[in-house]
Amino acid sequence: MAKRNGIILAGLAAAAALGWLAWDRLQPAGLPAGFASANGRIEATEIDIAALTGGRIAEITAAEGDLVKAGDLLVQMDVVQLNAQKRQAEAQLARAEIGVETAKALVAQAEAQERAAQASVDQAAAVADAAAQRYARSVQLAANATVSQQVLDDDLARDRQGKAGLASAEASHAAALAGVSSAEAQVVDAGAAVEAAKASIDAIQASLDDATLTAPRAGRIQYRIAQEGEIVGSGGRILSLVDLGDVYMTVFLPTSQVGRVQVGSEVRLVMDAAQELVIPATVSYVADVAQFTPKTVETADEREKLMFRVRARIDPELLSRHIEYVKTGLPGMAYLRLDPNAAWPDFLANVVK
Repeated sequence: MAKRNGIILAGLAAAAALGWLAWDRLQPAGLPAGFASANGRIEATEIDIAALTGGRIAEITAAEGDLVKAGDLLVQMDVVQLNAQKRQAEAQLARAEIGVETAKALVAQAEAQERAAQASVDQAAAVADAAAQRYARSVQLAANATVSQQVLDDDLARDRQGKAGLASAEASHAAALAGVSSAEAQVVDAGAAVEAAKASIDAIQASLDDATLTAPRAGRIQYRIAQEGEIVGSGGRILSLVDLGDVYMTVFLPTSQVGRVQVGSEVRLVMDAAQELVIPATVSYVADVAQFTPKTVETADEREKLMFRVRARIDPELLSRHIEYVKTGLPGMAYLRLDPNAAWPDFLANVVK
């Protein structure tokens, strides 16, 4: 077992040595100590321009390759149905507002009826009180035979009639109070209908706004995914926008070098298509977990070796000055300064400004 483990360890050591030699051969001749290099491609953050809700594409105003600014109109979705829904909601709002005015008028009417009913109660109370007092006097007089039994019976009838009239007036007043409460409830209900109609209009307007797709930031249209007249579902992608303010190159470095790379370290990029231009960049990300190199690395030995991903980001201000020349996908080399005191070699000394 020990012999077998020794063979395995020897094989791993040999593979690592071969991987290092293969990577070392890729380094440019004459690169001084304190520097590392690796190949990569220019990349940028991609943003999908997509429909929030499903529908038909009415117009696409941007073509592939166009430079756009933040807020530029890119896509207009069909809004015929939304406009019809908005008109319907606006009509409902107008009806609800009329309902509020009508309900307020009903409240005023019910309050007037309540006041009239209260007056009737007061009047009936006065009549009932007078009849009660007259009947009480008649009872005393009848006991002394001062008034006849007929007078006493008539006063008793008037007393009962007064009490019945008061009870009827009080019942009418209670009904009038209920009418006021009902009318006030109609005002609240009509007001709620107004708010519901306004909310419906706001929701439809939000959908109309979402149907107009604008550029969230400056960039270049990379390609069209859908065409005018097509129907896309909710979240359907229509355009791909490349954010030219966030351009970087991703490279992979072995363990022996990545340990000396820090976020903020200086990097200089040289594109294969324009080797006379040296583009300054800085390290914005260093992976903390090793991974296999991607398949884009050409040699088999290199793919067998664990590497760390490093991202070199180009200054957005520099990009803004040369944005018409910025393109993604271009291959090139990234030169990283591992030693901050090391002087850049002559072929990397003059950078683009």
